Amino acid sequence: MKVCIVGAGAIGGCIGIKLVASGASDLSVLARGKTLAALRENGWRLHGENEDLTVRVKADDDAEKIGVQELVIVAVKGTSLPELAPALKPLIGPETVVVPAMNGVPWWFCKLDGLGFEPFALESVDPDGAIEKSLPLAQTLGCAVHMGASCPAPGVVRHSIGWELMIGEPSGALSERLGRVADLLEHAGFKVKRSTDVRNDIWYKLWGNMTSNPISAITGATLARIIDDPIVREFSSAMMREATAIGERVGCHVSQSPEDRHAVARTLGGFKTSMLQDAEAGRAIELDTIVGAVREIGQRVGVPTPNIDVIFGLARLFGRVHGLYPG
Repeated sequence: MKVCIVGAGAIGGCIGIKLVASGASDLSVLARGKTLAALRENGWRLHGENEDLTVRVKADDDAEKIGVQELVIVAVKGTSLPELAPALKPLIGPETVVVPAMNGVPWWFCKLDGLGFEPFALESVDPDGAIEKSLPLAQTLGCAVHMGASCPAPGVVRHSIGWELMIGEPSGALSERLGRVADLLEHAGFKVKRSTDVRNDIWYKLWGNMTSNPISAITGATLARIIDDPIVREFSSAMMREATAIGERVGCHVSQSPEDRHAVARTLGGFKTSMLQDAEAGRAIELDTIVGAVREIGQRVGVPTPNIDVIFGLARLFGRVHGLYPG
């Protein structure tokens, strides 16, 4: 299968390197700057608890040179996708499958018919509609990534936990193309769930991330320290209860309690969230797709979000003061 990984960071690196090592794909990487130079000079390197891999890949910063692919896995930060999306059009032919392996709410999340509300675009995720115009919904699979990784240097990925990918048709169908993509990823060593409700899988992951990510970015705390503080833990629970109510309005049911989720997160110990990693590295924080989108959906479906509003405002101010969020 002809595959292009868009974005050679932590998650793109985990997926891309494992795919190359499996020998089951003709893989290219769309990258730029220091990352592109590192890939060309040193190869793509993955370090984990039980494996160290170095692979050579075809890498370019011009999608035209890479050409039409069978599978495009988009693994960039949500902050960069609206500007980047139009440049991805040369990768996408009429049969190309697009899989955004990204954090937060995807642009298509509220654009589907039959969910009990009038479909609407998310301004917080796709402010000018560039993503929707460039990445056809009819060719897109949803994805929830359950992996922990970091990118300590250009072209170098350090994996810490998890190899799980939940992928599915936005409609919930078990399609032939979903099976092909899942088979490819399983062959590369990933634990793949062929989801019949990928929207719910995405929402459930977000249900925890939308609290821990901004809190960690502001405070510098790991997951364990956030959960071990009773006041902060209750604040997180209050946000999660708001998100549960929003989910019920948009077809995403969360049966777990906040305390149940905290207990799961507590097992990760000193885990650093992706937003904390970005803040420490001086990179833009993915606040809009992870928190702003939840707040926007709540406003659209009539669910008050006083606690989510507080964390969004504080994290936005933190980001602006430190040059990590536009303003």
